[in-house]
Amino acid sequence: QVQLVESGGGLVQVGGSVRLSCAASMRDFSVRAMSWYRQAPGKQRGLVATIGSGGTTSYADSVKGRFTISRDNAKNTVFLQMNSLKPEDTAVYYCKPTGVSVGWGQGTQVTVSS
Repeated sequence: QVQLVESGGGLVQVGGSVRLSCAASMRDFSVRAMSWYRQAPGKQRGLVATIGSGGTTSYADSVKGRFTISRDNAKNTVFLQMNSLKPEDTAVYYCKPTGVSVGWGQGTQVTVSS
């Protein structure tokens, strides 16, 4: 059974940085695209960034140039480096693999204060 454990969130000031991690217990992690999503209070969950098995990345327009997704296949972990944070980045952040039937993890809260 696939398990996803997100970590690294916290309270950060506007303009600050935080690095999120997601550990995935998957046998085929290295061949799966992985994505980060976020859900702000009162809003639907939305896609933030995706990294393919070969390292190709894509980002939501709202985070381009500020966030960087990366992965460590040896550790079955995907990261999200978040820089130049804004109050509108406040959300619970989740990771999920593509093409795998798995529920959401517990997420990790990021709160950006002004």
